[in-house]
Amino acid sequence: MPATPKARPKYYDLNLLNLPLPALVSIFHRITGVVMFLFLIPATLYLLQGSLKSESGFNFWKNVLTTFPLVKLIMLAFVWAFVHHFYAGLRYLLLDLHVGTSKAAARTSSITVLILGVVTIAIIGVRLW
Repeated sequence: MPATPKARPKYYDLNLLNLPLPALVSIFHRITGVVMFLFLIPATLYLLQGSLKSESGFNFWKNVLTTFPLVKLIMLAFVWAFVHHFYAGLRYLLLDLHVGTSKAAARTSSITVLILGVVTIAIIGVRLW
C-alpha cells in the first residue's frame, strides 16, 4: 500500500503587480463597489441631509468641503471609486454582450477603463482645486 504524500501548505502569491490588467480592473471594481456601499452612499446621504436642513447647515458643509485639503482628497478618492466602478461596469456590460471577449480586446478595454478613470479624476481634481 503506497504512502499518501503529506499535505504541504500552499503558497498563494497575493502580489497585485503580477496580475494581468483585466484582473486588476476586476479587483478594483469589487473594492470600489464595497467602498461605495459602505462609505460613499452613507456619507453622501449625511451631507445631503445636513445641507438641506437649513441655510447655515449648507454654508457649514460648503465651508468644510472647500477649505480642508484632506477632505478634498477624501472626496477625490470617493469620486475615483464611483468613476472607476462606473467605467468598469460599462466594460462588464459589454463583456456580457460578448463584445471584447478576446484576450487582446479585454486587455485594451481594461487599459481604457484605467486611463478614463485617471483622466476623469485629473479633470475633477483640477476643477476641485
